[in-house]
Amino acid sequence: MNKTAVFVSLAGVLALTALVLGLPPSPFPSPPEDSHGASAVRPHGPLNPPPLAETSGALKMTARLSHPYIPPGTSELFATVDITGIEVPGARRLPVNLALVIDRSTSMRGYKLQQAREAARQLVSLLREDDWLAIVHYGSDVRGLGGLPATPANRERMLQFIDDIWDDGGTNISAGLQEGRAQVRASRCTGCVERIILLSDGQPTEGLTEDEDLSALVRDIRTGGITVSAIGVGTDFNEDLMQGFAELGAGAYGFLEDAAQLGTLFQKDLKQASTSVARDVALSFTLPQGVRLEEMLGYRFHQEGRRVTVRLPDFSSGQTERVVARLIVEDARGDSPVHVTELALSFRDLLNNDAPTIHGANLGARVTPRLEEVHARRDKEATVYATRALSAKNLTLAAEALHEGRKEEAKSYVARNQALFEQAGEVASPSAVAADLAEQRELLRDYQQAEDASDVDAAVKRSKSKSLKSFGRLGSTY
Repeated sequence: MNKTAVFVSLAGVLALTALVLGLPPSPFPSPPEDSHGASAVRPHGPLNPPPLAETSGALKMTARLSHPYIPPGTSELFATVDITGIEVPGARRLPVNLALVIDRSTSMRGYKLQQAREAARQLVSLLREDDWLAIVHYGSDVRGLGGLPATPANRERMLQFIDDIWDDGGTNISAGLQEGRAQVRASRCTGCVERIILLSDGQPTEGLTEDEDLSALVRDIRTGGITVSAIGVGTDFNEDLMQGFAELGAGAYGFLEDAAQLGTLFQKDLKQASTSVARDVALSFTLPQGVRLEEMLGYRFHQEGRRVTVRLPDFSSGQTERVVARLIVEDARGDSPVHVTELALSFRDLLNNDAPTIHGANLGARVTPRLEEVHARRDKEATVYATRALSAKNLTLAAEALHEGRKEEAKSYVARNQALFEQAGEVASPSAVAADLAEQRELLRDYQQAEDASDVDAAVKRSKSKSLKSFGRLGSTY
């Protein structure tokens, strides 16, 4: 990204923040009109004051607008939607059908592979007899122990196979994923949650090496009903690719600088898989004439006409994910309510025999010429959530600048985030953003201390991992 594009992006963020937080307006021009043409926003359907909660089945949806009241004319506002898997106290967890796919290329030699073997052994110890596990390891070639139920005898076979993993060859991620899929499909684990846990410390060097081809493979695995989680170790792997695997595979992403923490992440992913309550989760926004989507912060989305859809990960009990959308309401008129968006949350309910389920809700705002009322009625929580998502954009830009050697520019993005959170604290409260400000200060120290290439790569990966959580990937980022 060139510097002109960077500064234009920053100007847009500051302009948005002025609107969200009630600051003086930006001198930069407003976004262009929708291709459909601006039209008056009219009331449509029942309106519910945010926050709006819808709970039934395995998932709870809570939605709110940053501005429940807006002035006449054109306004920017943020819709924030939290989706949470319901808690099931005392429920017996679902059996799992796992394939653990381990990178054993030469870059894993020594400490990292030793810790990977130990973590795999811990995973075996956590399985029940109705769980199935396949173990796959790849270098230039791929080898695997076919999926087996975790009986005492089979556990011994698994542990022996793990002990025999030694570093060798390049990094053939595609072969490892394909073998993991084959082993999951071959098992006879009826009614199990199917999942691949991929571990890698490097870039793909053999087999499929292009990001697009590897992403297509993960998408195809997911289409077959298997979830993919991706864990990167060290500072040499492609974090964008691994994050994409987790997103396309509806699983989780984890970054570890120290392989000694692998056991903890394997346990987290096992718990997430075995307490799954919903799969094939999608959130859609249907926008009336006069309302348009300006930005879906941090998520891929598909738009067809006036309907915008975001695919979400599988949900475990208690897991929360947040989606923040920046919307433009055009030509709002009168002292009256306006319909902003219709929400639909669709999923398959694992607590109800995998039944397809849909939650629906409408979000609306009221138009008022009284600006003091617009400011006074801003939703405090939605303001903080929107600010976090905006800060995540800056963190992504900061990570790119740091990676390319522009340290001062990277630090300036983080400094801007500090200003964003201080302004958000004026709407919510200083305590509401205290942890966010502390994280930004820590990132500044991190950037300042990043001197050699390894330190820089680690700081970049930490920033990108932090940005995922700030965008709203709360439960699917380890």
